[in-house]
Amino acid sequence: MNRFVLNETSYHGAGAIKAVPEEIKNRGFKKAFVASDPDLVKFGITAKVTDLLDEAKIPYVLYSDIKANPTIENVQHGVAEFKASNADCIVAIGGGSAMDTAKAIGIIITNPEFEDVRSLEGVAPTKNPCTPIIAVATTAGTAAEVTINYVITDVEKKRKFVCVDVHDIPVVAVVDPDMMNTMPAALTAATGMDALTHAIEGYITKGAWELSDMFHIKAIEIIAKSLRGAVANTAEGREGMALGQYVAGMGFSNVGLGVDHSMAHTLSAYYDTPHGKACAILLPTVMAYNAESTGTKYRDIAIAMGVEGVENMTQDEYRKAAVDAVKKLAEDVGIPTTLKGIVKEEDIDALAADAYADACRPGNPKDVTEEDIKALYRSLM
Repeated sequence: MNRFVLNETSYHGAGAIKAVPEEIKNRGFKKAFVASDPDLVKFGITAKVTDLLDEAKIPYVLYSDIKANPTIENVQHGVAEFKASNADCIVAIGGGSAMDTAKAIGIIITNPEFEDVRSLEGVAPTKNPCTPIIAVATTAGTAAEVTINYVITDVEKKRKFVCVDVHDIPVVAVVDPDMMNTMPAALTAATGMDALTHAIEGYITKGAWELSDMFHIKAIEIIAKSLRGAVANTAEGREGMALGQYVAGMGFSNVGLGVDHSMAHTLSAYYDTPHGKACAILLPTVMAYNAESTGTKYRDIAIAMGVEGVENMTQDEYRKAAVDAVKKLAEDVGIPTTLKGIVKEEDIDALAADAYADACRPGNPKDVTEEDIKALYRSLM
């Protein structure tokens, strides 16, 4: 049996944020808890939505104690602030950090037995849907607005942990490319490659099936056509990436990922490496490692990436072509090619152990050992 979980409602396209006040009113909510990271507040991105709330005379409180890799403390502080706010819904404005924080807050508000946060790791036995979330994306990468996943950093233990819970999915997703056009090129590149990693890992993961494959192969095609333009800040590129990352999220949220994400989570926990950048550096190498366990799927990936002449290639040739196309896209948008200057040799054993324990690792198409993970890290140093 396969299960598929998606938002109740989603809005797409320029100007989609205008639906936020209408959704709040139509759902009978009285006060919003706006969760957004401090940089978005500082540069006026959050205000694009809160100005609409002001115009609609919808009261709200703003919570911005959110880090790029949100921590247990961020979540616990947010829970206390939500309780004090008398709000009845959450409007999460941002990328993965704001939405992950909002999901954890919303889950704990309705399932207070998990207030320690750590107990939410994995598939926690929560009983109640979280406080309703309206999620407004400002990056084209994480697709957190449509996933049942969130990731929290345990600073004390130097690790990230993944939480998977059908109760945390936002009821409404708003994907408006106008909310993304101020992202700097480097962030656009990193988040875009994160989206491509979602699509490729989701397509080859052990849990993949026909319905998820449909989303993932289309997402690869859209991202391959759009990411260079998005980095150059063209309207077509931004619109394409806004859609492509969401389509990828519809798929991977329901079937899981692989060891690329496990290794990237660990890099972020140890060195505060931006998640998308870590995924992107790892992707070609991990793809090459997994190739022998992917059947004919790299043929589909190569075609979706725009490679010509795939129909005349041998299996080895189209697998290499798929990896090379991903590598070329990463290079074109300025992604580093190595982990030199990031990973320390003395941390390799601990990094590999944590990556092996990560919730994404079992979905990898090729069974992986800690020694394999060590070798993958070292190959990029």
